[in-house]
Amino acid sequence: MDPLHIKYEKLRELLSSLGSVAVAFSAGVDSTFLLKTAHDVLGEDAVAVTAEHGAFPGREMSEAVDFCTAEKIKHIKIPFDATSVEGFCDNPPDRCYICKKALFGKIIEKAIEGGFLCVAEGSNLDDDNDYRPGARAIAELGVNSPLKEAGLTKQDIRALSRELGLPTWDKPSYACLATRIPYGEKITLEKLSMIERSEQFLFDLGFRQSRVRHHGDTARIEIERADFERIIDPQIRYDISNELKEIGFRYVSVDLEGYRTGSMNRNVET
Repeated sequence: MDPLHIKYEKLRELLSSLGSVAVAFSAGVDSTFLLKTAHDVLGEDAVAVTAEHGAFPGREMSEAVDFCTAEKIKHIKIPFDATSVEGFCDNPPDRCYICKKALFGKIIEKAIEGGFLCVAEGSNLDDDNDYRPGARAIAELGVNSPLKEAGLTKQDIRALSRELGLPTWDKPSYACLATRIPYGEKITLEKLSMIERSEQFLFDLGFRQSRVRHHGDTARIEIERADFERIIDPQIRYDISNELKEIGFRYVSVDLEGYRTGSMNRNVET
């Protein structure tokens, strides 16, 4: 057996050993693969739990619902208002810890209520390469990270997802909308909405991997470098500038370094 499928079999064994599991499901690449594998292994003893979370775009919830419906997986939705969690809106460097501690606390409660023995989430081995304070909350709460435990990287997960015919195998990476706001700047529902609407507009234009960083009255757009030539097309440039100004930004810029994960974490001391 090749190394990739050895990891996959280890994942299946880990999930089987859990007995029953509630999977924190965001409809992203990792959690979709984890949920599909858990359901393949455990059947009805695997359930999806998705937070109706103002810091995630509405289209992600729609995709989560559609996937669970198509795969006949029980799907539990729980309301979660991150902006009501003490300290979250102050946006400190450990914001993700604050949010995940509260969020996974609710998911654990829901799992216990439903009779599920464990909660699992979709962190993979590559996540250790970035500043991720949320990982501390995961560890403190005893949440399982079977993808990481099986030694699976993002590339592994995409390859296996493709084999399984999952629609997310080439889905762009995503993250909480709050990651678009620099640490120390207040998080508000208005800012989150501006970011979501701006990124949805770029997505609708065909920019599949993008971020709109919120710097006060300035939108800093990160796109893949392969899209640079397209974004400077006069008509597209005009449309983006007009739309983002309508949304509420005064200035619209394109980051010449292009899209990269964790660009807001550069000056964080870990």
